[in-house]
Amino acid sequence: MNIDFQKFIDEKAEIEAFLASPEAYASSDFAAKSRRLAEINTILDLHKDIEQSQQALLEAKALVDDPELGELARADIDELTQKIQAKSAELEEILLPHDPADDKPAIMEIRAGAGGDEASLFAGELYRMYVRYAENHHLKVELMSQNENEAGGMKEVVVRVSGEKPYGQLKFEGGVHRVQRVPVTESQGRIHTSTATVAVLPEASESDIEIKPDDLRIDIYRSGGHGGQGVNTTDSAVRITHLPTGIVVAMQDERSQQQNRIKAMTVLRSRLIEKQKQEEMKAASDARKSLIGSGDRSEKIRTYNFPQDRITDHRVHYSRSNVNAAMDGDIDDLIKELTVAERNLGENNAVKQ
Repeated sequence: MNIDFQKFIDEKAEIEAFLASPEAYASSDFAAKSRRLAEINTILDLHKDIEQSQQALLEAKALVDDPELGELARADIDELTQKIQAKSAELEEILLPHDPADDKPAIMEIRAGAGGDEASLFAGELYRMYVRYAENHHLKVELMSQNENEAGGMKEVVVRVSGEKPYGQLKFEGGVHRVQRVPVTESQGRIHTSTATVAVLPEASESDIEIKPDDLRIDIYRSGGHGGQGVNTTDSAVRITHLPTGIVVAMQDERSQQQNRIKAMTVLRSRLIEKQKQEEMKAASDARKSLIGSGDRSEKIRTYNFPQDRITDHRVHYSRSNVNAAMDGDIDDLIKELTVAERNLGENNAVKQ
C-alpha cells in the first residue's frame, strides 16, 4: 500500500493538542476526536509493527544459508511472513473508507410479522439473539419500548445499542427475517413459516435533522400493559405524529412523561433520517441492492430453517448450519460475510471510477 503515514502523525499531533486544551472536555467534538485518536494510534502501531517485521524478515533471509542458524532462520521467515500478511490485512481494513454513521448508536426495532403467536415468539427470539450478540461484543443494549403478548412473545420491541461501532456492526440486520419450523402450538407436526421485521437506524441527534414544532402532534395518554407498579396511574405515555410524513412514534415504558417524550423524539429523528436514506437508496445501483440489499423493511433477507438446521442469508447467498447457536447470538460469520460484500463492492466501484 502506498500510504503517506506522515499525514496521520500530523493529525495525531493536532488532535492531541486539542484534547490537551482546557475547553476540550466541554466541546461537542471531544468524543469523536478521542475515537479518531485511538484509530490513528492503531494505524501507526500497525505500520510500525509491519516495518519492524519486514526488517526482521530481511535479516532472517540473510541467514538462510548459515549452517548453524539456517533452520531457525527458515522458521522465522515463515512466522514473520504470516505476521506481515495478517497485520497488513488488518491495516488495509482500517484504512478503507467507512460509513460515518458506523460509530453512532443503533436504534433497533423488531416487530412480529405474519404468523400470529409464532411470529411474536420469533420476534422475541430475535431480540434475545441481538442482546446476546451485543453481550459477546461488549455492546450495551438499552430497552426503549416493548409490547409483549399473552403467548410470551414480542409484538414489538425497540432498543438502543451503544458501544464500539454499534450501527456498523448491526446495520445489515434490517429487513424481513423468516423462520421455518414446527410451532409449539402445532399438534399435527406441520412446518409453519412466520416472519419478523427488523429495522436498524443510526441514532440521529438534533443537529442531524431539523424538525419544526408545527410539524408535530403530541398526544399524552395513560400507559397500559406491562410496566410495573404505577404504570396505569398517570398520563405519562407519549405519542408523537410527524404530520408531513405520517410517521408515528409511541413510548410508554418510562413513568416520566418527559423521559417518554425524549425517547420518542430520538426514535422519530432516526426514522426520518432512515426515510431520507431510503429515498437516496432508490437511486442506488441495482448491483448494490442485489448484493447487500436496500435495508427496506419489506425485503426478505434471511431464513432460519430449523428442520434442516440451516440459516441462509439471501443477499450474499451464504448458508450455514447450527441455527440454535445463531439464535444464541453466534452470528459473527453472517455479519462478516455482509461486511466483506460491502467492502468488495466499494473497492470495485472505486476501480471503475
